[in-house]
Amino acid sequence: MRIVIKVGTSTLAHSTGLMNVRRVELLCSVLSDLKNAGHEVVLVSSGAIGMGVGKLSLGGRPSDIPTKQAAAAVGQCELMYTYDRLFSTYNHTVAQILVTAEDFAHEERKQNFKNTLFRLLELHALPIINENDTVATREIVIGDNDTLGAVVATAIHADLLVILSDIDGLYTADPHTHADAQLLPTVEEITAEIEAMTGGAGSALGTGGMATKLHAAHIATEGGVEMVIANGRDPAILYDIVEGKPVGTHFKAKEAAR
Repeated sequence: MRIVIKVGTSTLAHSTGLMNVRRVELLCSVLSDLKNAGHEVVLVSSGAIGMGVGKLSLGGRPSDIPTKQAAAAVGQCELMYTYDRLFSTYNHTVAQILVTAEDFAHEERKQNFKNTLFRLLELHALPIINENDTVATREIVIGDNDTLGAVVATAIHADLLVILSDIDGLYTADPHTHADAQLLPTVEEITAEIEAMTGGAGSALGTGGMATKLHAAHIATEGGVEMVIANGRDPAILYDIVEGKPVGTHFKAKEAAR
């Protein structure tokens, strides 16, 4: 299988902004094992700004763009240093790819990106992709790494996109405020009713939360890619997902797009 796995800052870091070392080490171990089993793995990794905040002891996520970019510049170094060190332990070579929205808006640049990514997979490297927050000043096409994961997955015709977050999947309501919220194990089609479950862009789940994941599901499933949202607190859950076991919420791909 060709698998794109997106991990969010909440999976990679503690609330302090500093790296969750135990979880990141386990994530790298599992991804290495999946590669050893013959799967092609692409990692879309958030966390640069969050780790930069911790590294610079800023005390919280900055609101102004220059400080965000400075934090991203510092945090991206920390992120890739850690990935390189951990994956090297399992004899896997990583490659960093930083992109902006313009790289997908222009056909020639998009093709160059795809050519590089396909060649890295042929060379058995593990590509690690992030939005280039150090130079990107506006959110055009991408804007969040959930969407980036879906754009990458469809561009390289992945079999599966997995979004690891701090929530178990798509619920009928916000599980933090509704005790009777039910987890949806499978979504055959993203209907208006399904979209309403995110609560809109102004809700707790709708801002950089479930709304962006549902947008990613639109892109992935329309492009013929299966997608799963699952909780990243235990990265070993990826084994069950790859084996097709019922984990999180599974969004079925459009058959016509495959």
